[in-house]
Amino acid sequence: MSPALLIKDVRIFDGEDEIPSGSVLVENGLIKQVSEGSLDVSDPSTIVISKPGHTLFPGLIDSHCHAFIDEQNTTLGQSLKFGVTTLCELHHEVHNMDWFRSRAATDPDSADFKTSGLSATVAGGWPAAVIMAVHEPENAKDIMTGWADLQTKADVETYIQDRIRDKVDFIKLMHEDGNGLTVKPVVPPLEIQKTIVDLAHQHGFLTIAHALSYQGTIDILRTGVDGMTHTFVDKPITQEVIDAYKINNAHCDPTLVTIASLTKDGREEQEKYAHDPRVTKLLNSESQEHLCKCIGLANENSRAEYAYESVRQLKAAGIDIILGSDSAGAALGTAFGFSAHHEIATFVRKCGFTPAEALKSGTSLVAKRFRLNDRGRIAPGFRADLVLVEGNPLEDIDHTLDLRGVWKQGTLISAYKDLVA
Repeated sequence: MSPALLIKDVRIFDGEDEIPSGSVLVENGLIKQVSEGSLDVSDPSTIVISKPGHTLFPGLIDSHCHAFIDEQNTTLGQSLKFGVTTLCELHHEVHNMDWFRSRAATDPDSADFKTSGLSATVAGGWPAAVIMAVHEPENAKDIMTGWADLQTKADVETYIQDRIRDKVDFIKLMHEDGNGLTVKPVVPPLEIQKTIVDLAHQHGFLTIAHALSYQGTIDILRTGVDGMTHTFVDKPITQEVIDAYKINNAHCDPTLVTIASLTKDGREEQEKYAHDPRVTKLLNSESQEHLCKCIGLANENSRAEYAYESVRQLKAAGIDIILGSDSAGAALGTAFGFSAHHEIATFVRKCGFTPAEALKSGTSLVAKRFRLNDRGRIAPGFRADLVLVEGNPLEDIDHTLDLRGVWKQGTLISAYKDLVA
C-alpha cells in the first residue's frame, strides 16, 4: 500500500468551483479530504507537497481520440504527461483493445482508457472514404478489415451484440455526407441510424455521432443520439441546429483544433505551439512534426469561424460543450495530450468561455456526460487523478501548460518525479 499524499497551500479548481488556497489529502488512490487553508497530518509516512503559487485541478478527460500502438506508447503515455488522465477512444480495431486496456490498468505512466471499439459504419462511408483517399488501396483494405457494413436491422442487432461482447463503454455512429469536404462518403440511411440508437439505448449504451456538416448534424441529432463529436464547417449555425440539440439534451464535443486543421485556418497557431518549449519537451519528434501540418480536407465553402460561432451560440443556448481533441496518429495538427490544452484554450480565445468554464468542460462536465462518475472532480471518494500547474489558469488559461505534476490514482507519474521534490 502506497503512503498517503497531502498537497497543500495550492489554489484548487475542484471541477466546479475554486478554493483560493487549500489542501487535498489522498489515500489509496482516492481523494480522502479537501479543505480550505493548510491541512496537517499526524502520520509521518504521508508525502507532503506544499506549492504556493500553484493550481491543482482534476485530470483532464479527452472525450475523443483515435489510439494507435507504438514503441513509445504515444497514445496513453504522452497523453498522461500532459495531464490527460482519461482517454475516450472513438473508433478502434477490436484486436488492439486488450492491449490498451491492460496497459492502462497496469502502467502508472499510462492514461486510463475507455472505448467504443468499432464504430457503426457502412461500406464506403466515413471514415472509409478518407482512408481510401490517403492510403494505397491494399493498405486501406487491410486497415478496414472487419469493419461493419450495417444495411439491415439484423446487421445492427449483430453489431450491438458484438459491442456487448467486446465490453465497450459507448457506441459511436458515423453520419458524414461530405458537405464542406473534398471527399464524398456513402451516408448511412437514417432509418438504420435510428435503429442503432434505439438498440444501443435499450442496452444502456451512450450514443455519440460524427458529423461535420450542417445538415448531417441536424439529421443525426433527430435520431436521438446523446451527443455529437465535431461541430460543422460548411454553414453558419441557425436556430434549427440549436433546437435539434435541445430535443435530446445532446452535448457537443466540437473538436475545434481538428476543424481548424481541416480548413487550414489553424496553421499559424499550431506552429506557434510546436515551438513552445513547454510543449516540445513532452512531445516525440513525430508529434512535433504533425503539429506543423494541416489535414486540409475541407473545401472552399468551409470556415473554421462557422465552427467557432456554432459553439458560441450552442453554449449561450445551454448546450453542454465538452473537451474532445480528435487526436490520432495520422491526424495532422493534433498531438496526444497537448491538443486537449489547445482545445480548451480555443474555447476561451475563440468562443467566449471563461477559463473556469473551459476547465469544467474538460473535467467534471465531460465526466458527467460520459457517465464517468468516479472522476472529473476533486472531492472525497473520487479518483485522485490530479494535475498541478504553476500560476493561475483560472485567470489565464495558458497556464494549463505550465505543468509541474500529474498524478494517476494518487501516484505521481515518472515524468514529474523531480519537479515536485
